[in-house]
Amino acid sequence: MASESEYRTGLFALGIELDGEGHHPAAWHRAGHEPDRPLHPQTVRTRVQAAENAGFTFATFDDALNPGPGPGGRLDATTRAAFVAATTSTLGLVPVSAATYAEPFHLSSQLASLDYASRGRAGWLVVDEPGAARAWGATARETPAAIRRERIDAVEVARRLWDSWEDDAVIRDYAAGKFLDRDKLHYIDFIGETFSVKGPAIVPRPPQGQVVVFGYGAAGTEGIDVALVSGTTLPEVREAIENARVGGVSRVLVDIDIALDTPAAERRTDLGPGSAGRLAFSGRHAALTALLTELAPIADGVRLHPAVIDEDLPVLARYVLPALLRAGLAHRPVPGSTLRANLGLARPANRYVKELAR
Repeated sequence: MASESEYRTGLFALGIELDGEGHHPAAWHRAGHEPDRPLHPQTVRTRVQAAENAGFTFATFDDALNPGPGPGGRLDATTRAAFVAATTSTLGLVPVSAATYAEPFHLSSQLASLDYASRGRAGWLVVDEPGAARAWGATARETPAAIRRERIDAVEVARRLWDSWEDDAVIRDYAAGKFLDRDKLHYIDFIGETFSVKGPAIVPRPPQGQVVVFGYGAAGTEGIDVALVSGTTLPEVREAIENARVGGVSRVLVDIDIALDTPAAERRTDLGPGSAGRLAFSGRHAALTALLTELAPIADGVRLHPAVIDEDLPVLARYVLPALLRAGLAHRPVPGSTLRANLGLARPANRYVKELAR
């Protein structure tokens, strides 16, 4: 595995959302497979491998306990990411998982296990899902302040648990019969408003030290490494980037809805109106390349939301990413590199080791 001291800065990260058939609610009309295939493991694997072969830095997998507007269902995002971990070698795998009502101890364990399964390529897109109280059998968090507080606490607990094992806590000295140095495991002793966690974790410290934490917008930058921002116009996007940087987040990426090359009239007839809220691009691949080149000096990367994955991903792989790679704007991740390294993030020191050294 590449040394974390060799992490690179100044790179333009390229991410893609691979949930369902695409960001458009009617994308299933144009999917390139039979109607019974959306939940088939091979569909997930094929798309993830296509994204990796194209040179994407990471892929995200959306999720929600409440059903969405489209037909069909989805498998748990962390399960999907874990399923493809062993069949990929360079692509970062970033499942969406809500902090609201979840048990952060179990959540941190799942994400640490994903980091091991992917050999250091795991991320976590933390979101709020206040409407899922009934699914958890929990008391609803009714105010924005309570929802925000629980998200911040969940991220903090996960980070403490990832640090609760020192990097060399596992000994594996079979001859001496020693397998663990108990002095290098630490209680985290967290007490919050809605839960408390003593620790330590049940999974050793992840290969990256800390799983990369993604979050939405400037308002949700507490405790995250990467902010995903957007706006319906370029001036709004620029303002969102600035707000996130003022919030102290390490990396800022722009969310963009895309619909490539298929004539706009054909898409409108077949799909109808799309989503709102994100910067939207519809047109030829060369124009998208120009837009990303324009964003490169002000953002640390993008996450693309294809309108129809089976139509847009091949165009991205054939035209857009090769153009960005040739221009030196982006770089293809290499086997053995971590998601942190490919995002230009250093491997963090263990907080408990630092405290003991004082």
